[in-house]
Amino acid sequence: MHQAQIDADYEPFFRYIRPEMEKADICIANMEFSLGGEPYSGYPAFSAPDAFARYVKDCGVDVFLIANNHITDRGMAGLRRTVSFYRDSLQIPYAGVDDEPLMLVRKGIRLGLVNFTYGTNNRLKTREPHISLMREEGIHNAVDSARRAGADFLIALPHWGEEYVLTHSQQQEKFARFLVSEGFDAVVGAHPHVVQDTAHISSVPIIYSLGNAVSNMSAVNTRLSLAVTLQFVIDRRSGEKRMLEPQLRWMWCTLPGRLTHSYATIFVDEWIGRRDEWRIPSDYDNMVATLRRVQQACTPQPR
Repeated sequence: MHQAQIDADYEPFFRYIRPEMEKADICIANMEFSLGGEPYSGYPAFSAPDAFARYVKDCGVDVFLIANNHITDRGMAGLRRTVSFYRDSLQIPYAGVDDEPLMLVRKGIRLGLVNFTYGTNNRLKTREPHISLMREEGIHNAVDSARRAGADFLIALPHWGEEYVLTHSQQQEKFARFLVSEGFDAVVGAHPHVVQDTAHISSVPIIYSLGNAVSNMSAVNTRLSLAVTLQFVIDRRSGEKRMLEPQLRWMWCTLPGRLTHSYATIFVDEWIGRRDEWRIPSDYDNMVATLRRVQQACTPQPR
């Protein structure tokens, strides 16, 4: 949530993708900032307005992920205020604190969400609450807790990887193999600010990085992102549990003045062939060129 976004009109941000957000049984968003209160600030120490978090929830998001490197940008006071606002004011579930899984039940299916980060930019000495970190012991304990709570499926939501790199690192792959060995059914990551390649490890889908859903970044490839839909099935007669192949959908973040007066995230497939509707048609060309470039670099690996 950069300063230019803080000063912008929020309403168009998710106007075009909101119907899909609201349709999902569970919609999850990574909130890469703290709610540290005024004065609000963008990079490098992010503190977003409470109103923006409320807007995101109103658009259909059911879960906030808070284990990321910017969550402590306003120190322990900012972290505590963020958690308090989510818990008490918005009353929205959040994941990524105290090495605990977030358990959710929808349509009789029990999901365990485990969110963690490689680290935080502002390291805190106090550990109440503490942000869940990318440590095998903590994640193993979270998995145990989720299984004791009766989880049908486990989803890992890591904040990891190298910024602006379109392919995953050796460290990401090594840790992804650990997550698969722990029994996770899917891994969906964030942090690099660009979409990274996808893979399967022992048939478990690994989406290494979603990119930015909405931001003020203009660096190459940072305005293209993915929305991932995970679908879970339990056969009530046989008791068989399975996850369908994830559906990946490309999104593009338009900057103010390109498509609307403000920021607006769109589904690429809905806007192909509509170049004449852009206020600045060259931004449509940029979207198409970026899509081709990233698709070529992120060709899925074989199972």
